[in-house]
Amino acid sequence: MFVLANTLGAIAMVLKTVLDLYFWIVIVACLLTWVRPDPYNPIVRTLTALTEPVFLRVRRWLPFTYMSGIDFSPIVVILAIMLVENIVVQSLLQYANSL
Repeated sequence: MFVLANTLGAIAMVLKTVLDLYFWIVIVACLLTWVRPDPYNPIVRTLTALTEPVFLRVRRWLPFTYMSGIDFSPIVVILAIMLVENIVVQSLLQYANSL
């Protein structure tokens, strides 16, 4: 039974790390939109490739996230990340601790 508990705890911690990393990727991508970086820079291209598909999906599902030239889709993505961290990751950790 302890093997299952350790596995669930490890999955929860990996998921938390991935979500935290993507949280910071979204923050950096938002900050880069303020300074107009070189679009051919490999770092900028990577950040765009990692974030734009998610932002486009949010804009398609929630069209009110783009109003008056202001894009609120990163805020929705950040809130979703926080929600998943607080519900899924915490539930996995609590379940692993109860085993």
